Amino acid sequence: MTRTKQDTIQILKKYSALVMLLVFIVLNSLFTPNFFQLGNLNNVITQICPTILCGMGMTLVISTGGIDISVGSVMALAGVMTAKYMSQIGIFPAIVLGVLASVALGCVVGFFVGVLRLQAMVITLGMMLGVRGIAQVLCNGRDIYFNTLGDAGAKLAAFGIYKIGGVIPVQIIPIVVAVAAVWILAEKMVLGRQIQAVGDNIRSSMLSGIHTAGVMMFVYGFSAFCAAFAGIFQSARVCVAAGSSLGQLAELDAIAAVVIGGTPMSGGKARVLGTVIGALIMQMITLTCVMNNIPDPYAQVFKALIIVFAVYIQREQAK
Repeated sequence: MTRTKQDTIQILKKYSALVMLLVFIVLNSLFTPNFFQLGNLNNVITQICPTILCGMGMTLVISTGGIDISVGSVMALAGVMTAKYMSQIGIFPAIVLGVLASVALGCVVGFFVGVLRLQAMVITLGMMLGVRGIAQVLCNGRDIYFNTLGDAGAKLAAFGIYKIGGVIPVQIIPIVVAVAAVWILAEKMVLGRQIQAVGDNIRSSMLSGIHTAGVMMFVYGFSAFCAAFAGIFQSARVCVAAGSSLGQLAELDAIAAVVIGGTPMSGGKARVLGTVIGALIMQMITLTCVMNNIPDPYAQVFKALIIVFAVYIQREQAK
C-alpha cells in the first residue's frame, strides 16, 4: 500500500464521525422528503439539547478515564426540584436549588472516585439508583405538571417553548454556551490539560503535582451541573417534571455521543467538537427513521452498530 493511500485512510479514520454525519445528511437530502424544513431543524435543536449538555460533562469525565451513568437521574432530580419549589420560592431560586443539589451530589461522586479510589462505574450506578429514588420521593411518585403551578409554571413552560426571533428555539443558547465553555476549558486552559493528563496517567499526574482528587471532584461536579440544566430545559420544554421518566437513558445517549465523537474510553483526550458531531449523528438516525416511517427498534440497532464501529476505529488509531 502506497504512503499516500495510507495517509488517506488515516485521515478518513480520524474524521470518520464527520464523514458519517455528512453521509447521513446527503442520503436524507436525496431520499427523505422535506428534510431541510425549518421545523425539522427546530426539532433537532430541541431534542439534541439534553444530549449535548450531558455530553459536554461526559466528555470531561471520560477524558479522565472515568464514566458517569447517573446523569439521567440528576436530570430528573433537578427538574423535579425546580418544579416542586418554584411556585413557593420563585423560578430562579428553585433553579439554583436544583443545580446546587445536583453539583453537590456530583462532587460526592468525585470524592469517592478521586480520594477513595473507588470504581466510577460502581459509584455512579449507585448514584443513578439513589438519585432517581430521591426524585420520585420529592414528587410523591407523581408527575408535576406545570399548568398546576400557577404563574411560575406558566412562565417556565413559556420559556421552554420560546423561539428567538420567532424562529430559533431557546435551547440553542445552552448548547452554544456549553460547547464553547468546554472547548475553551479543554483546549485553552491549564485545568483542561490537567484533566486530560489525569486520564492519560493518574500516577504520573500526581507525581507532577496535579491535585488529582480536586480534578475528579471538578469533572463529576461539572457533569452534574450540565445534567441539571439539561433536566430543567427538558422539563420546561415538555411542561412536566416526571421523577420516574425524566432523563431516562440520557446517560447512554451522552456516552454514545462522546464515544462516536472520538474521545477514547481509556481517557487522555477530550474531543469536544467530536461529541457535538456524535450527538448529531445519534439524532440524525432517530430523525431519519421517524421521517421514513421506520420503526424505532431499527434506529436502536443502527445506533448500536455505529457505536461498535466507533470503538473499532478508536482501537485502530491506538495501534
